[in-house]
Amino acid sequence: MPCRTLIVALTSAAALLAPALTQAQVTLKADGQWRYLLTAGANVSSGNNNAGSLNLAAEGARQSSDDKWTWGAKADHARSAGVATTDRYGLRTQYNRDISPDWFGFGSGETLRDKLANIASRYSVASGVGRHVWREESGFFDVSAGLGYSYDRYVAPTDVSGAMRDEYGRTELVLAEESSHRLTKTTHLRQKFTLYPNLRDSGKYRAVLDTGLTVEMTPTINLSAGLSYRYDSDPGTNLEKGDAMFVTGVSLRFD
Repeated sequence: MPCRTLIVALTSAAALLAPALTQAQVTLKADGQWRYLLTAGANVSSGNNNAGSLNLAAEGARQSSDDKWTWGAKADHARSAGVATTDRYGLRTQYNRDISPDWFGFGSGETLRDKLANIASRYSVASGVGRHVWREESGFFDVSAGLGYSYDRYVAPTDVSGAMRDEYGRTELVLAEESSHRLTKTTHLRQKFTLYPNLRDSGKYRAVLDTGLTVEMTPTINLSAGLSYRYDSDPGTNLEKGDAMFVTGVSLRFD
């Protein structure tokens, strides 16, 4: 799939699916205080189909008038008939600092473990600049661009970029857009799309789409669901390029 076609398809999917396929989001308030959100979801079935899943997530954010620091952690595990069908763990953090009313600089780091995608570990760092297209009490819309480096270790050696490898590092562009919207007094929507063109091997790229909605039942308890989509144009031998996950759950907000 051409890169441009993928961007259009995923962005359209975000717009169409966001009202129904969602995840919680931590409260953002420019007072310099840390706020947290814990989310859990589970599903168990037995009989003709013995299956179960457990999804845990945690987020934290501290925002002031001129900077923002966020972090998030996820653990997703599922089994069906005694076989693991999902086994993914991730941790990320990003720091934004305004350099003018409209522009900001950022630095980010991320780690991922996904054995079923043959990723024993992935470490990514990035830095760049972004622009506040708009921001107000009801939400924000940011775009950003920068340079990053990602390093993968594989569970088993695989054919990546034309050679059998057990590890692979590359410099990447990091192109992103992110927004948050207050739809009603109790409903918040957010989405983020990030594209990682590979500068070591032209034409190869990764893409990540997350879209989310939080419905507040009480000031502390929220109903949530989540849709994430990961795409890798060169994932290795016998692996799918696209990986989607939909999760529902209950969130506890600590403001």
